[in-house]
Amino acid sequence: MGARKLAAGNAQRKNAVFIEPRVGNARDVPRRGWIEVVCGSMFSGKTEELIRRLNRAKIARQHVEIFKPGLDTRYHAQDVVSHNANSIRSTPIQLPEEMLLLASSCDVVGVDEAQFFDASLVEVCTQLANHGKRVIVAGLDMDYLGQPFGPMPVLMAVAEYVTKVHAVCVCCGEIASYSFRIAASESKILLGETDSYEARCRGCFLEGQKGKQGEEEPLTATAQAQH
Repeated sequence: MGARKLAAGNAQRKNAVFIEPRVGNARDVPRRGWIEVVCGSMFSGKTEELIRRLNRAKIARQHVEIFKPGLDTRYHAQDVVSHNANSIRSTPIQLPEEMLLLASSCDVVGVDEAQFFDASLVEVCTQLANHGKRVIVAGLDMDYLGQPFGPMPVLMAVAEYVTKVHAVCVCCGEIASYSFRIAASESKILLGETDSYEARCRGCFLEGQKGKQGEEEPLTATAQAQH
């Protein structure tokens, strides 16, 4: 496949819009649940995509419940708010298990900033889906060191649908999938915006990490063989 065809294919995949699968009803088949995961770096549009899907469900007169970690109060204490100011009312919770009670009568469950919850989120989402609910989870797939973040990798493994969205690298303009921390903190959880993080591609992320360490990291044997 030529470079031009490959680029065109990548553009089509990047611009593709998630379409909800067919849902059963009382006259057809019993309602079946599933899990969707929307993941990516900071400023990639994860929350915006979550809100879009939840609003579509509301238009279809489905009962929707949205949850977020109680610690995330960056934009609003209760609302889920995207970086471009789209918002939807949510319920802040401390533990994923709270959703089992609060979402017992709904059709669709939304979870934002899922990386901040503990591993029990996986079992809770699984139980909800097993009881016929559509579960939509949004969160960072990697932390500021480029490592899998919280329960996200396991959720991505058990989900029926995984959508990885991308930002634009602030350094070179390429597709960005890493969250580079510019704030002087080594805490794994640091709530922040453009004053604390930049979206970067792999190359610019690695360059930034080398700059922090003050030295150039050697290539692995595999990487050296590819050069």
